[in-house]
Amino acid sequence: MTEPQFARPDFNRHERKGVPEVILAEHKSAEQVLEITRRFLETEGRAILSRVPPEIETRLRAEFTAFDIEWHPIPRAMVLRRPGTTPPDTGGRVGILTAGTSDVPIAEEAALLCREMGCQVYTAYDVGVAGLHRLFEPLERLLRQEQVDVIIVAAGMDGALPSVVSGLVDVPVIGLPTSVGYGLGGRGVAALLTMLQTCSPGMAVVNIDNGIGAAAIAGLIANRAAAARGGHLRDV
Repeated sequence: MTEPQFARPDFNRHERKGVPEVILAEHKSAEQVLEITRRFLETEGRAILSRVPPEIETRLRAEFTAFDIEWHPIPRAMVLRRPGTTPPDTGGRVGILTAGTSDVPIAEEAALLCREMGCQVYTAYDVGVAGLHRLFEPLERLLRQEQVDVIIVAAGMDGALPSVVSGLVDVPVIGLPTSVGYGLGGRGVAALLTMLQTCSPGMAVVNIDNGIGAAAIAGLIANRAAAARGGHLRDV
């Protein structure tokens, strides 16, 4: 089969980069999504899709009945696998926090990719600064019990939570602004600017609603830390 003219799938990205390619289904036609998915399943035995519209979800389920389908309704994401295959297990550990419940879909998008990169993911949601007392128990659990390597913090509105977390922990923090908010500065702009202006060292920031980008960074950090724990770092 020849490659589709509208796409050039990057089949060896996971081996080369450590981050698998994710098919963004939004803004693509159903035929484009189906063809790209088919190529990934034929070549790698796995296809990861984000932001899948309902009509494309229906088409994917009807087309790929021979594959295992893992559906995540909150972020509207899907993973298809060749039967008998499972995600890798690298030993990386990622924590994910959200300021509010409205941030959960983007956080769950990040969690999905982290798991597909082989990481264990530990979450605590709705622990934002409007009730800061809610943060301390889950944060202590992530650090002491789960011993995470990195923490993603998703927040909309004023976007304050990532800076608070970064000021309290000794692991990298990735600020993930979400398009949640009212009026001026809404749609994630205020949250993004707040995170970019953080005075807490050790925090990085991705673009608004970029759960995939946050997960890619977190997964690389966690997997590198896991390799170091296991003595498997490559010689440079």
